[in-house]
Amino acid sequence: MCTFVILRRPGLPWPVLIAANRDEMIGRPWRAPGRHWPDRPEVVGGLDELAGGSWLGLNDHGVVAGMLNRFGTLGPAPGVRSRGELVLEALDHADAADAAAALAEIDPKAYRTFNLMIADNRDAFWIRHADPTGALPVQVTALGPGLSMIAAGDLDEADSPRLRRYRPRFESKTPDPATGDWSAWERLLADDTPDPKAGPASALRFATPEGFATVSSALIALPGPGRKGAKPVFRFAAYHPQATPWQDVSGRDVLA
Repeated sequence: MCTFVILRRPGLPWPVLIAANRDEMIGRPWRAPGRHWPDRPEVVGGLDELAGGSWLGLNDHGVVAGMLNRFGTLGPAPGVRSRGELVLEALDHADAADAAAALAEIDPKAYRTFNLMIADNRDAFWIRHADPTGALPVQVTALGPGLSMIAAGDLDEADSPRLRRYRPRFESKTPDPATGDWSAWERLLADDTPDPKAGPASALRFATPEGFATVSSALIALPGPGRKGAKPVFRFAAYHPQATPWQDVSGRDVLA
């Protein structure tokens, strides 16, 4: 399961802070966030080399989209489209509300189940596709102020050991994008100490003998409306298959 954390603080200079971990098979090839799509030069995102989409991206309009698989749906499946395409489709929009409205109309039979998070500095949405048969339409929920977390289940799921353990920790320490101080959330995303009673996946960062692991982390901050000259922050670090230090990928301007 992946993990996505969003803190919404309307009215503050940095009203949206996001932390995300990607859990995937180590052998699935990917590339670090960049401008990988010539037909979408305004998008900075991680590239899934297998299917061509992304798990997390940010566009030049300040819209963020992040995809999480729901329980039991890891990897591709015959006869359905890649969920990573939906991240790119969301980032075709200049407004999170417009993106959410457009993706609410997708055919659920065309995709395995997912949680898709979309946000800008005014709004944030959870798009939930939880019916494996595709008989039910996807559901769109607007997020209120405060901190929200999601993994492979539902938003702020009380039965999730991971969310239950880490939610108060994210709430107790807030990064300061103005000074570049992300240290508290960086440490949380890299925490590999599980709950002994709940197993390795109760930690935010983990690896299994089968090769399923937390492969990378990301941190994003969106400046408030009207903040002239302020630009979003997009930071990234990898653990598998090769460790890399935290780096700022916000301004990557060259198609890679």
